[in-house]
Order: sequence, then structure tokens, then C-alpha cells
Amino acid sequence: MGDENHAMWGHLQLLVRASSTEMVDYILQALWRTRRTGLDAADRKIFRDILQLSNDSDLDPLLVCLRVLIRRCAYGNLDGDEISKLFPAEVLPELQRLLTLRFQKFLKEWQEDISKEQASSPRLRSTASQTKLRIDTEQTKDKKDVKFLLAKDTMDMMLQSMYCVKDTNGNISL
Repeated sequence: MGDENHAMWGHLQLLVRASSTEMVDYILQALWRTRRTGLDAADRKIFRDILQLSNDSDLDPLLVCLRVLIRRCAYGNLDGDEISKLFPAEVLPELQRLLTLRFQKFLKEWQEDISKEQASSPRLRSTASQTKLRIDTEQTKDKKDVKFLLAKDTMDMMLQSMYCVKDTNGNISL
């Protein structure tokens, strides 16, 4: 397993191919911006050009590593000094310093985005309690069937809330 982890984190070295820290910033910001939707073909091509890669199979492992680190940083409620602790020992010290500085630059913005998302998407519990539901129940032997009729916008809000909760709780263990 150690070798597999080493191989995975080794893909971060591809970032040194970027011609400037501004290019690394562009990659990090694009990954943050597309955290829910994924990268489109145009972004993937830009990334390949920035990193001088010929195909997506070289790019994908790097993107996985960066997304893991970005989520740990943004959702981990870290301060600037704790960011450097995110990196496994396999990551070169120079690369750790570069990414730590870049993450520190964006940390406040990312955490503000998370706060805004959570404020605009109330938790499922409060959404359900504030929603007018029509509940039909049918009693059969030992079972009770419950049917909820929800408006589409209410369902969308509930799903968005669950997604935020999943992101917040799911990434703590990473």
C-alpha cells in the first residue's frame, strides 16, 4: 500500500512543469471552481498545455491528488500553518512549500465559499421541518408506507443540503 500511495502522490511533481506560480494558481482555482461539476474538455486541454502533457491519463492522477489536498485544506478548518501537515512524506519539500503557499493564498476565499454555500443551503433537518409536506400513510401488517409529495424546488434544496453535509462530513476522514 505504501508503494501505491507513493505512486499517487508522485504525480504532484508534474506541477513543476508549469511555467509560473500563476499557472499553478489557475489550476487550483479551476479545480475549486469545478469541484461540483468536474472539469470540462476546455479546462482539461488548458491544464495539459500548462503542464506539457500529451493526454488525460497523465493528467487525471494529478487532479485526484490536488482535489484531495484542496478539500482537506478547505474543509479541514485549517489555519495557514497547518496546511503543510496535509502532505504525505512522499511529496518533495519544495513542492510542499509551493503548494502550502498557494493554498494559504486561497484558503480564506475557499472557506468563505463554503460558508456561503452552507448558509444558502440549510441543513436537511431544518429544510424538512420548514417544508410543507403532504404525507400519505398506509398501514399494512408490520409495515408502514410513507409517501412524501414535494415541490421540485424543495427537493432540489434538500438534495443540495445533503450534498453539502456529505462534503463537510465525508472529507474529514481523508
